[in-house]
Amino acid sequence: MGDFVVDAEVLARARFGTSRLTETVAALKILRGPQCRPWHRAWRDRHRDAFRRRLAADPQARALVGHGFGPTWTADFLTVPPAAPDLSLDEELHHLESLSDEQIRRDLLAVRGPLPPEVGGSGLASCAAGLLRWVWSETVAADWPRRRRVLQADIVARTARLATLGWSGALADIGPGVRWLGDNRLQVNQRWYPTRDIRGADLIFLAAHAPGGWVSWRLPDRYGVVYPVTGVFAADPSPRPGPLGRLLGDNRAQILLRCREPISTSALAAVTGQPLGGVGNHLRVLLDAGLLHRRRAGRQVLYWCSEVGRDLVASSGAADHGIGNAAP
Repeated sequence: MGDFVVDAEVLARARFGTSRLTETVAALKILRGPQCRPWHRAWRDRHRDAFRRRLAADPQARALVGHGFGPTWTADFLTVPPAAPDLSLDEELHHLESLSDEQIRRDLLAVRGPLPPEVGGSGLASCAAGLLRWVWSETVAADWPRRRRVLQADIVARTARLATLGWSGALADIGPGVRWLGDNRLQVNQRWYPTRDIRGADLIFLAAHAPGGWVSWRLPDRYGVVYPVTGVFAADPSPRPGPLGRLLGDNRAQILLRCREPISTSALAAVTGQPLGGVGNHLRVLLDAGLLHRRRAGRQVLYWCSEVGRDLVASSGAADHGIGNAAP
């Protein structure tokens, strides 16, 4: 298995976040792949013809895409982790655009060889950045505010788990192969790669609407672990609160069901589709009724079911309908 050796300094600085470039690369992976997850299919079908036309008009970009993604490895220039969460796409692409043609070709050779003739010329970094900007602007940007709210819902829940359960709790169900092993070891995938010592480095966990997870780095001291969240694409079962809905009202019952793990007001608005002001009003009623707890976590306020709230959900049978927070 692949794992990182970390230390207290790495863990103290480690954080969860989102990245426009990571979301764009995830979209590119879905668009180019021969297969996709069922919940990605409708989105891919909407954009795939335009994506194919874009590649057909740019042989160099087509070669970069065709050669930059392997079965178990993606070219490093495509997957550089950000220096901080929530940078603009241009800020994240700055490193890629600074790379030489030879560096791009070395990264492609690490995926597989021999290289196609289309990447033997110049302007490879500019070509790759141009394609990524196209994928962002044409397939992701319009929906990014909603996507980010769903990703933040997962991040808030994991941060709350970290505070109460430690790293093993925060990383539970984060994705195949990723788990806290203890003794300063973090498993990052299930493949037999050599152990990598990242003590003293920066580590960020990036939530993305991705077909799967991956590990990335910018050597010598920046590492990222990307994990999939399905919230925007996966269709939740239609809420059927039943008796709980008749007691509280359907909208309020949906919110209570979503609060089985800590979640913020904006995340609740994202995953329920209710207006932010309406969510806030419902939360006040549920708090006054003793069905929720509340606490501040950084800039956000988290809400979760009290014992009374959990008992009410359980007794109503609504929890059996599969309604929950966005999760990978």
